[in-house]
Amino acid sequence: MTSTVADQIEIDRPVDMVYNQWTQFEEFPRFMGGVESVRQLDDRTLHWKARIGGVTREWDARIVEQQPDQRIAWENTNGTTNRGVVSFRPIDAAHTMVSLRLEFEGEGFVEKAGEKLGIVESRAKDDLGRFKDYIEGLRGETGAWRGQIHDDEPRSL
Repeated sequence: MTSTVADQIEIDRPVDMVYNQWTQFEEFPRFMGGVESVRQLDDRTLHWKARIGGVTREWDARIVEQQPDQRIAWENTNGTTNRGVVSFRPIDAAHTMVSLRLEFEGEGFVEKAGEKLGIVESRAKDDLGRFKDYIEGLRGETGAWRGQIHDDEPRSL
């Protein structure tokens, strides 16, 4: 069974800075709970290592859409369902609304129990809050990738 989590947060930084920092995937462990590492293998492929419910999991994710200052969508390339989209919307010149939507399927008893108890939803909310604190503590983004990615296949997120 696939579960969906959605949340959003207002960040006190301009949209280009927020987007640019989000493209620095290898820095995700700084604000994402349980994420041990993210390696960017190429423009589209990320290798994730995370500790979920006391179990270490590794998987690859493929970016299927990337539009600067607007959205990044991804999906896993192996294992159980794991895909999502993060959207960036300027509120004004200095503030950005970041919206996150995840679709996932727990693997194993602990992960499935965590889904039912809302642990994943809570973690996503906490991760967005930590991202907000992280980027608002920076004077400028630590890097940027402004390329675009568009897959031919339509996605439902």
